[in-house]
Amino acid sequence: MNRVIKVTVKSWRRRKAWLAVLSAAMFYPAVSEAAEAWYPLSVDVWKPAFNTELKRETDTYVALEKARKKWRICTSIPHLKDPYWAAVNFGLIDEAKRLGVGLRLFEAGGYGKLDVQRKQIVECMDSGADALIVSAISADGLNDLVERYHDAGKVVIDMINGMSSTKITARCGVDFWDTGFMTATYIRKLEAGGSKPARAARFPGPDGAVWVNQADKGFREGIKGGTIEIAVSARGDTGRATQGKLVEAALAEHKDLAYIVGTTVTANAAVEALRRKGLSKKIKVLSFYYGPGVHRAIRRGSVVAAPTDLQSLQARMSVDLAVRALEGRSYFKHVGPKVVVIDREAIGKFDASTSLPPRGFRPIFSVNDW
Repeated sequence: MNRVIKVTVKSWRRRKAWLAVLSAAMFYPAVSEAAEAWYPLSVDVWKPAFNTELKRETDTYVALEKARKKWRICTSIPHLKDPYWAAVNFGLIDEAKRLGVGLRLFEAGGYGKLDVQRKQIVECMDSGADALIVSAISADGLNDLVERYHDAGKVVIDMINGMSSTKITARCGVDFWDTGFMTATYIRKLEAGGSKPARAARFPGPDGAVWVNQADKGFREGIKGGTIEIAVSARGDTGRATQGKLVEAALAEHKDLAYIVGTTVTANAAVEALRRKGLSKKIKVLSFYYGPGVHRAIRRGSVVAAPTDLQSLQARMSVDLAVRALEGRSYFKHVGPKVVVIDREAIGKFDASTSLPPRGFRPIFSVNDW
């Protein structure tokens, strides 16, 4: 009997693994697709750079074909717990390969680990790096390091998350105000003509991160004058356990929710929780940025919509910006791709390689022998 049970369990595990592969093949872009030329690309260029009034112009981004030298670039991101950052990991590594530069990637392990991010950056830069690309855990927590490397003649690229430092070489990132505002605007369209308030649970992400504050401000601005009310707003790390607890607490306390709006991890946790509680048809789920779980859920109809900041392309642009600055070539001081909203209608025409890691991708921490 024990032998039969063991074989059956083993067979079931094989079957589950095979089903996972089939599912990935359906919903993830293939490596060859993701590796195709990603430019020219329509982008927003902040003029003047780093302005906070969203003064932007549309331009076209054309990347370099190759670097003139095998530069050494350090990259630092908050974590790899969220598939969002897996897409960033892929974009960084693949663009470094394409340009022919060395790149090392470090992940701090979470938004509560600023001390780890600082230590990783110092150790990597001390090993002989020419440039630093960083997605900061904290708006202000790396400013002294940025100033140190700026004064030493190093290139520093602020990627995606945003920093308050005025010493950065360039910034590649959308303003998450846009993603929050566009999410709110989408909900307002769903509620058009309604007279009763639609109550929403809002989960912006971790405390202290620039992108979180920007997205929250955009969302709150977007719901003004409409019928959407924020019943609860709770912040926390973008790990699955943390976001799951926040969702469960909101559902227990508020019985009249119409929407759950949050990070990609929040959306994934909410879909599961609503299914368990039989609330999937009552409460709609939206994410204010994009990831593989959200991509699949939009296809299935369990997530309504999500804007994407095209994070894989932001990673590629950041590597290209670093090389341009190192080689004295022209570059945009503050640039980002245009945010687009993906729903079930738009997903069929959407190039997923701009926002998702390719099928079978696993974290890669160095490339080109550095």
